[in-house]
Amino acid sequence: MSTLDEQNPFPSTAIDEDDDGVSPVEEVRLTVTNTDDPTLPVWTFRMWFLGLISCALLSFFNQFFSYRTEPLVITQTIVQVATLPIGHFLAAVLPETKFQFGSKSFTLNPGPFNMKEHVLISIFANGGSDGSAYGVYIVTIIKAFYHRNISFLSGWLLIITTQVLGYGWAGLLRKFVVEPSHMWWPGTLVQVSLFRNTDRIRKVDQSSSLL
Repeated sequence: MSTLDEQNPFPSTAIDEDDDGVSPVEEVRLTVTNTDDPTLPVWTFRMWFLGLISCALLSFFNQFFSYRTEPLVITQTIVQVATLPIGHFLAAVLPETKFQFGSKSFTLNPGPFNMKEHVLISIFANGGSDGSAYGVYIVTIIKAFYHRNISFLSGWLLIITTQVLGYGWAGLLRKFVVEPSHMWWPGTLVQVSLFRNTDRIRKVDQSSSLL
């Protein structure tokens, strides 16, 4: 008679701890790739243009709608979906002319719109999609409920201080909540899956057009 191990049709999924880039979490391994293409352009005009506009618009609209009784929140996912066709449109219409600056060159259109640009645009948008900065509510309460004036500089310093404190705590806790491979964030896997699927569709379309 065969043993229990011989009857098991599924191969072992044990992960070598010395294998860098391989997550011990199965859901992460199935969703996130551990390979990279360093030839893809990242700091492109399209990325900066769409990223800054997305961050500014989401910051404005989310702050504007936050004063409603039932706030309307525009999330990062909306920008992630909306900027994909816009990025491909810019890749099709922007000129490919190269501008020379000393020993370095720059072009508005370095090639097809790629996943790295798309991810960075979504990261920009995420900065404006989390609603209002907490310091804004303090300034609002001072003016609306206590009927006191606060100068622009004082309000700006208050908001920036609270925001920088948040980034500081994030940096201090990075080795505890970011770097360990066992600390994974399920909500992020949805966006990663969307990024990879849209990029896969783009590559299939490009391959079909070459046939």
